[in-house]
Amino acid sequence: MITTAPQEEDLYINCLFAPRSSFLDSSIHHPLFEYVQAPEIMEVDDSSMMSACGLFRRRRKTSSTSSKPRIAAAGTETTEPKDSDVTRRRPTGSDQTSIVPVVQPPPPVVMKSTLVPVPNAHSVGVRRSPEPMKALPPPPPPPKSGNGILADLDSVLYDWQRAKGGGSLVRASSGNLMVCGNLGNLRGNSNNFKNPPSWDLLAYLPKTAKEPSTEAKERAAMTTNPAMGNIMKTTAKETTAAAPAPEQRLEAEEMKETGNEEYKNGRFAEAVALYDRAIAMDRGKASYYSNKAAALTGMGRLLEAVDECKEAIRIDPAYNRAHHRLATLYLRLGEAEKATHHFKLSKFEASPNDISRAQALQSHLTKSNEARKFKDYITMLKESTSAASSGADSAPQVFALRAEALLKLHRHDEADSTLSGAPQFSIDESTKFFGATPNAYFLVVQAQVDMASGRYEDAVARVQRAAQLDPSNREITAVLRRTKAVASARLRGNELFRAAKFAEACVAYGEGLNHDSHNAILLCNRAACCFKLGYYEKAIEDCNAALVVCPSYRKARRRRADCNAKLERWETSMKDYQVLVQEMPGDEEVSRALSEAQAKLKKHQDGHVEDTSQS
Repeated sequence: MITTAPQEEDLYINCLFAPRSSFLDSSIHHPLFEYVQAPEIMEVDDSSMMSACGLFRRRRKTSSTSSKPRIAAAGTETTEPKDSDVTRRRPTGSDQTSIVPVVQPPPPVVMKSTLVPVPNAHSVGVRRSPEPMKALPPPPPPPKSGNGILADLDSVLYDWQRAKGGGSLVRASSGNLMVCGNLGNLRGNSNNFKNPPSWDLLAYLPKTAKEPSTEAKERAAMTTNPAMGNIMKTTAKETTAAAPAPEQRLEAEEMKETGNEEYKNGRFAEAVALYDRAIAMDRGKASYYSNKAAALTGMGRLLEAVDECKEAIRIDPAYNRAHHRLATLYLRLGEAEKATHHFKLSKFEASPNDISRAQALQSHLTKSNEARKFKDYITMLKESTSAASSGADSAPQVFALRAEALLKLHRHDEADSTLSGAPQFSIDESTKFFGATPNAYFLVVQAQVDMASGRYEDAVARVQRAAQLDPSNREITAVLRRTKAVASARLRGNELFRAAKFAEACVAYGEGLNHDSHNAILLCNRAACCFKLGYYEKAIEDCNAALVVCPSYRKARRRRADCNAKLERWETSMKDYQVLVQEMPGDEEVSRALSEAQAKLKKHQDGHVEDTSQS
């Protein structure tokens, strides 16, 4: 028997042992259901009902008299409260119990009992035994009376079993009851029950087909998260390298010592292989990477050596020798600021001269770039040469500055020889290390040198790649347009020359010279056309212009010598032939031409002497 007190908190049982529809079945009638019915229709809040066993919910105090149950005494008639006395209950939170309106069932057929109010709200009254029907056996005796909530629960179970005609329900207790974490400070018994890792009630209910399983959620958590980039769930073995065994460390040290001996003897490739084996055995040793960088430097693989030094510094940021080695590499590659930074980090490994060299390199590079803006190519050549002398002997930028200055000063031979001594880095490696814009500048200068030396296909390919690296550079766009025009004119002129159309070929070469007036190849080719047409003076002019920008151009010298021989300038032609014989000692044609020129010159001199004596 359950009663309520007006000024005390009511403790309601929200224990659902069967679906809700079973409780609302019209065939079931029990005084407990009459007790929980509200005298008026109220709002329903299904969210406050829990579908779990043994869950209790506390209802807060309220001053509304409409929420108090009306218990009718025997033979009396209850009156409904007036509208003014009824106060609608407003939901205030999840802890407020909502009362479900139940349609009044028809008069009971089996039995009928009444509730006797008891002054104590927490005590259980004695339920009257129902009057048995003649056709049915007497029901089992009611449970023993007691005090507290357990007695109320026993009474409810008893009434439920009696209404259903018997059953096998078991009373909920601490031994067979699962407690959910959202009930405050309630926890399971540590001896008989261990709390599961998840206190979500939905985790213990059957899942639908659309709901992912726990394993699927774990797999999804380990895959790539689009909002977090390519972060993956990794294990400790993937993030931290396992420490090598003592035997492996000793063997790695032996490999390093052997590599040091190979390095001292100048066998850098063998030393690199030994250092690699040592690194494979112990990847946490910074000295192995630093020594490998030294061997790679000896092989000319400077960019790879930089990566090895960086790895050594990553392992041991206080490794002074690695800082000094990296600073030296940066100095050689023309990175003055980075070289100065790492020279300072190397502390006692660096000398004052090292830092001063790096600062001097920075000064020379700045002055050279300023001179290039003002087209002061003499100063540009001077400063770039000084920058190379400061230690930047493998800097592509320094080589490009010096070669461009020589090109502008019409010293094509020197420009070609300058770039021939530049380090041969791949385009991708250079772009990754130096950046797109500096590498594009180097490619443009190299393309102009190739065009001046007659390597037109290489020139077009390099300048196109430079345009891809720096498409917004107007200077690169102009060089690309000029290079294509010169290459096209040279190709068209060669085709006409092979077809013996010397006049048209001369015009085609002239069109190319309109884009590059100091191109030695086009000048020499036009001189050949003039020679075929008998324009020896014009051919000599073109050969002279070609030899000014390219003094070592043998074909232009040979053609000038032939033109002078046609004009019977034997002494002038003999000088060119003598230079060619020294440069090409095995060329029989040049030697024969020289002998003929000498004979003609001697004959001319002898004839001149005879004429003088006769006079």
